[in-house]
Amino acid sequence: MTGAEERREALVAVYREASECTLCPLAQTRTKVVFGAGDADADLMFIGEAPGAEEDKRGLPFVGRAGGLLNELLAEIGLDRDSVFIANTLMCRPPGNRDPQPVELDSCRPYLLEKVRLIEPKVIATLGNFATKLITGDQTGITKVRGRPQTHQLGERTVRVFPILHPAAALRTPRLRETMSEDFASLGRLLAEPAPEQGRTAAEPPEAPAPEAPEAQPPRAGDDQLDIFAP
Repeated sequence: MTGAEERREALVAVYREASECTLCPLAQTRTKVVFGAGDADADLMFIGEAPGAEEDKRGLPFVGRAGGLLNELLAEIGLDRDSVFIANTLMCRPPGNRDPQPVELDSCRPYLLEKVRLIEPKVIATLGNFATKLITGDQTGITKVRGRPQTHQLGERTVRVFPILHPAAALRTPRLRETMSEDFASLGRLLAEPAPEQGRTAAEPPEAPAPEAPEAQPPRAGDDQLDIFAP
């Protein structure tokens, strides 16, 4: 069995465990756990906020209009959803698409870190304000940090973190569509660079800022989603 096959097998085991998770109150209100979707050996991993109503129903991330736009943006840099991995900070839908609560985030965090450890992505693209602030530990708004690669330690893995506007923002504000295309082009170039050295314990400062994007309302949880992780 190759390393990639072993990694995928281990990820399937995590998926099976997560599908029965009862660590937080969301287990009482969800329809399905939305574990994540894509390639267990992906160089690029996306992290959004939380599943919405359709994702909760189907158990798949990014299946709405925002997911359709994400597919288009991936195609622009020669990728598709099967060649990346998509996850969220939460695996269960918060009722009414409210913001995730600390106990929910704490319960899902070990699963998220295990996905990062097993998939070994070179780059993690955070989608929107909530995911970006959570992953980077920085409360600066997404319009100020979008398109600026950073280096962070997530569990055992040192990764490039690349904040991006949430696709739902471009659906609400069409002028942001071009901004997102520009950032995805930068993301494609970042993927071509070597992976960061492993074992770092501190974050590097962000690189030079990308041009400021117009302010947009932060997306709500529920527009964040894509394709099932198929065991």
